[in-house]
Amino acid sequence: MPKIKTHSGAKKRFKLSKNGKVIRAHANKSHILNKKTTKRKRGLRKTTVADKTNVAQVKRLVPYK
Repeated sequence: MPKIKTHSGAKKRFKLSKNGKVIRAHANKSHILNKKTTKRKRGLRKTTVADKTNVAQVKRLVPYK
């Protein structure tokens, strides 16, 4: 059976942890930074785990990661 192609956009945005969880970055961190608190901006830099409703779709897009 042929291999599945990896989605180029998804491979740049998502990683899989050792336990198979999908790791993603936060959104809304690059513009209008004056009104956001330092604490909020610092928190947005960190990665987080994707919601369980999106995991199956992301794993289909990034099959070999």
